[in-house]
Amino acid sequence: MHDPFPRDYNSGVPRFSLPAFLVLAFSLPAQTPSSFFHLKDIRPGMHGTGRTVFSGDRIEEFSVEILGVLDNFGPKESLILARLSGGPLEHTGVMEGMSGSPVYIDGKLAGAVAMAFPFAKDPIAAIRPIEDMVRPSAIASTTPAAANNRRLALALAAHDLTRTLAPREPAQPTSSDRMIEIATPLSFGGFSRATLDAFAPQLRTLGLEPRQAITMGSDLQNRMGNPADVHPGSMISVQLMAGDLSVGAAGTVTYIDGSRIYAFGHRFLDIGATALPFARAEVITLLPNVNTSFKLATSKEWMGTVYQDRNTAITGELGKRAAMVPVSVGISRGSLPIENYQMQMVDDPLLSPLLMQMAVYSAIDSTERTVGAASLRVSGEIEFQNAPAPVKLNNMFAADNGAAMQVSLNTAIPLAYVMQSGFAALKLKKVALRIEAFDQKKQLTIDSVTASHGEVRPGEKVQLSILLTGENGAETVRHLEYPVPIGAETGPVYFTVSDANTANLSDFRQILTASPRTPGQLITSVNDLHPNTKVYVRVWRAEPNFQLEGADLPAPPASIALILEGSQTSQAGIIQLRNSKIAEMEIDGGGMVISGVKTIQVEVKE
Repeated sequence: MHDPFPRDYNSGVPRFSLPAFLVLAFSLPAQTPSSFFHLKDIRPGMHGTGRTVFSGDRIEEFSVEILGVLDNFGPKESLILARLSGGPLEHTGVMEGMSGSPVYIDGKLAGAVAMAFPFAKDPIAAIRPIEDMVRPSAIASTTPAAANNRRLALALAAHDLTRTLAPREPAQPTSSDRMIEIATPLSFGGFSRATLDAFAPQLRTLGLEPRQAITMGSDLQNRMGNPADVHPGSMISVQLMAGDLSVGAAGTVTYIDGSRIYAFGHRFLDIGATALPFARAEVITLLPNVNTSFKLATSKEWMGTVYQDRNTAITGELGKRAAMVPVSVGISRGSLPIENYQMQMVDDPLLSPLLMQMAVYSAIDSTERTVGAASLRVSGEIEFQNAPAPVKLNNMFAADNGAAMQVSLNTAIPLAYVMQSGFAALKLKKVALRIEAFDQKKQLTIDSVTASHGEVRPGEKVQLSILLTGENGAETVRHLEYPVPIGAETGPVYFTVSDANTANLSDFRQILTASPRTPGQLITSVNDLHPNTKVYVRVWRAEPNFQLEGADLPAPPASIALILEGSQTSQAGIIQLRNSKIAEMEIDGGGMVISGVKTIQVEVKE
C-alpha cells in the first residue's frame, strides 16, 4: 500500500509535504450511514485501510487484511478479525492509544480497532463493527450515574473506591491466548511515581494503564479548539483532571456525524451517561513493549464533551465544554505552608472520589516522608450546588507508615457517600482541603477505664478514670463524672469508652442501611460523624432501642415498640438496635488521634 506520508521509522523523522497532508484531511469519506461497510458483507481476504496518528497530530494510513468474522464473540456481539501492517506496526504491534482507529473497506467505514491479544508477536486486532458503535442502545440518553443510587455498600469501611466501576481482565502472561480490549493509556501529569504504583493494580482491573512522565492538562487553554481540527483517526484525551495535577485517557476518533463524535471502539469505564471533557491530543512518540506497545500523547486544547460511555464506544459532542470542579489542596508543616495544588476535575459520582483520593495521596507523598511515624490533620470543605451546607472535614490521622493512603481514602469516602447517594440535584461545586503534617505520631490509645464505685444509687455520681497511653510509654488520665438520674431503673448500666470509629458505627448505623430522604438530611448525617480527636463515652442498657431517621428512641412503650418493629424498612427510616443509649459524653483528646474501646459495668441499686 502506498503510504501518503513517507517516514523514516528508524529515525522517527516524518518526511511529508503540506499538500499531501491536506489531501488526506480533505479526502476522508463522507460520514453518513450510507458510507458504512456492513458486517454482513465482510469476507476473509478483503483488504482495507486504517487511519491513526503515529506522530504529532498527523493522521496516517496502515493496511488491514480481513481474516474473518468472530460471530457471537460475546452476548449479541460479533467482531472482525484482521491483520494490521504498515508504518511502525510490524515493530510495535497493536498499540495502546489505537483504540478507535477507523478501518475502511472500499472507502466505506467498517469499524474501529478495539481488541488485541496481549504479548502477540503479530499485529492481530479485532475491529468493532461500526453498526454496534452507533446503535441507539450505545448512545441513548439515560439518567446520570448518580441517579442510579450506586452507593458504597459500606461507606464507613470502604477500602477500594474503584469497586463501583466495572472491572475488566488486565493483560497477564497467562492470558496471552485470549483477546481483550486494548488497554486505555491513562497519563498522569504532576503525580508522584509512588501514586501510580499504589493505584496501578486498581486501575489495571478497569482496563486502564497508568503512565507517567507526561506533562498534560496544565497547558490547556480555556478556549475551545476548532472542531474542524478533529477527524476520524485523530487522537483525543478524555481529561479527568487538569491543572497542577492532571489525568487524561487517550484514544482515537472513529466517526464524526455533524457535531457528534464516536471514539475508542470499546468502553472507557462503562459509566453510562456522564459529562467528561475531552481535548485534542498529539503523539510525542511511540514506545514498543513486549506486552503492549503504547503511544505517549499530550493534550493540546479542549474540543468537546463525552456524554456516553458504553460497552462499544464513547460518544460525545464537539464544541461543548463540560463544567469542571475547582479543587485546591494545601500542604503545611505545622503552621508553615509548604505547597499548594490547584486543579479542576470532572463532576462524576464514580470518578470524582477516586480522583480526589489520588490527588491527596500524591500531594502528601510529594512533600512528606513515607517511612517513619507521622501525623496528618485534614480540614476543609466540599461544596455542592443545591445543598443547605457544605460537607466539613476535620480529622487527624497517625501511622508508623502508610499515612498517605489512610488520609487520602478517608478524605474521599465522604465525597463518595454524598455523590453516590442518588440525589441528582447535588452537583459538586468546589473542594478545598488543608493538610497539616507533623513528624511525630500524635496518637493516644484507650488503655483502661475504672469507675469510682461498682454500685450506685439514683441521684449519685459515677466517677470514670480513663487511662490513655501514647508513644514512648507516655500516659495521661482523663476524668469524667456521670450523675445517675433520679428515678433511674435498677440493674446494670454500661459505660463504653471508645474512639470515633466505634462511636460512629454505634450512633450512625442507620446511614449504612437506609437512604436519606433529602439532601439536607444526607449532608447532616455526614457532618454529624464524630471527629477522631475525642474520647466518646456512651452510657447504655441492654434493652431494645429504635432509631427513627437517625434519632434515638430509647425503651419506647410496648405498644409503640410493636408498631416500630413492624415498620423496619430503609424507606421508613426505622431501625432496631440491641441496646438503648442513655447518654453520651465526650472528652477532648488534645489534638491527638484517639483509638481503642473499653466497656465497664456499674450496678444501679435501689
